[in-house]
Amino acid sequence: MTNTSEKNSPSDEPTIRYINLYESEEKVYIRKISGFYQSLRRYAGLPLMLGFLLLPWFTIDSRPAVLFDLPTRQFHILWVTFGPQDGMLLAGLLIISAFALFTVTAFLGRVWCGFTCPQTVWTLMFIWAEHFCEGDRNKRIKLDNSPWTFEKIYRKTGKYFLWFVISFITGLTFVGYFYPIRELISSFFPSYDESGFLVFDSLTAIFWTLFFTLMTYMNAGFLREQVCKYMCPYARFQSVMYDSDTLAVHYDAARGETRGPRKPTEDYRAEGKGDCIDCSWCVQVCPVDIDIREGLQYECINCGLCVDACNAVMDKMGYERGLIRFTSDDELSHGKTHYLRPRVFAYIAILLILCSVFVYTVANRQPVTLDVSRDRGAQMFRVRSGQIQNVYTAKIHNMDRQSHQYEITVESDLPFKIVKYRPVLLEKGEIFSVPLRVSIPEEALDVVTKEIIITIKSTENELITAQESATFIGPSK
Repeated sequence: MTNTSEKNSPSDEPTIRYINLYESEEKVYIRKISGFYQSLRRYAGLPLMLGFLLLPWFTIDSRPAVLFDLPTRQFHILWVTFGPQDGMLLAGLLIISAFALFTVTAFLGRVWCGFTCPQTVWTLMFIWAEHFCEGDRNKRIKLDNSPWTFEKIYRKTGKYFLWFVISFITGLTFVGYFYPIRELISSFFPSYDESGFLVFDSLTAIFWTLFFTLMTYMNAGFLREQVCKYMCPYARFQSVMYDSDTLAVHYDAARGETRGPRKPTEDYRAEGKGDCIDCSWCVQVCPVDIDIREGLQYECINCGLCVDACNAVMDKMGYERGLIRFTSDDELSHGKTHYLRPRVFAYIAILLILCSVFVYTVANRQPVTLDVSRDRGAQMFRVRSGQIQNVYTAKIHNMDRQSHQYEITVESDLPFKIVKYRPVLLEKGEIFSVPLRVSIPEEALDVVTKEIIITIKSTENELITAQESATFIGPSK
């Protein structure tokens, strides 16, 4: 938070305000709170965390279930392997993810940020480590302001150690999506070479593991709310997806104002006070350090912790819950939220169409690709038998989970044929380049250029096939 100071000046002169734009933000001490939304955050993040940690350890056909193999440019996701030629599928998946985010945001606001965003999940784990080692909010403030003692060193060391353990597991698991995790772990244990020197299997994998460990440590340990406030682009443009019926965390000012402390048995209505006792619990539990009572703010991640805190205070005071709640502007103003509205229907319809097209495309995707290019080093030429030949290079990628033998044929309305060719056996995941010599009798070629279709087909399964067009060039007439 930036500090602001005012310079003394006569009453008839304008006030000059000095703002230090480079002062670091004050540390945010989050109060521990329990309630419905806190439990929902915990249980929503748990399956995502387990999935992230366990997927690299599962194997399918002796390879990791999810492996982004960058050197071979193959991306294995469960039983499907994608290659560079599947870039359109990746683009489609990103578009689907964007529309899913738009749909959820238009209906429920920034619940992605508050409940399932990795930044939120990891920050929640780091805050748990703080609470476990240093205690609740007031104890942590007191501990930070106290001189260094054995207890302070003990508690701080325990917290930083837990942070490091979480960060290292995170970095190791993340790199495990790009490098087989069992080999990655073994690479941390050096061995002796023939000369007796210690060597590591993969210094590159070790470097990236430690790099992401450090980034996780700094991000979830120290940056936290600054990522949500200043670095996340979603915080800047999410407001354009809001409308007056979007559900978000709101403070009911008509019910809560005027704020002020009071005794539980006091007739606060007679004194013109609202239900808000100005306890500031809603601020103390906020992970981005904002006051929801000041209205909807772009920093708010809709985590609902202020709702749990306010409801706890309302219960203690004997007041009705819901002073801070998930609601819409329309409900606060007119008492009704329009859940079924054209904007949401449009988002859902587009999302369903995109998902259907994507699923259909992946389901009917052939596990083999073919890329045909002319051999630029070999010109069109004639042979003594009266044949005209062109030479091509066919690159075949067998993306199936088993080996296949492929036959190659050429299709055209003219009598083209492939000379001296034998079927090719490709192992699973293998990429193989084979030269092709396409021939036709000179008297049968009545044009200078002719488009041909080169087809490959598995001898074991005729449904596994791929085609690629090429141009055959003949002599000038």
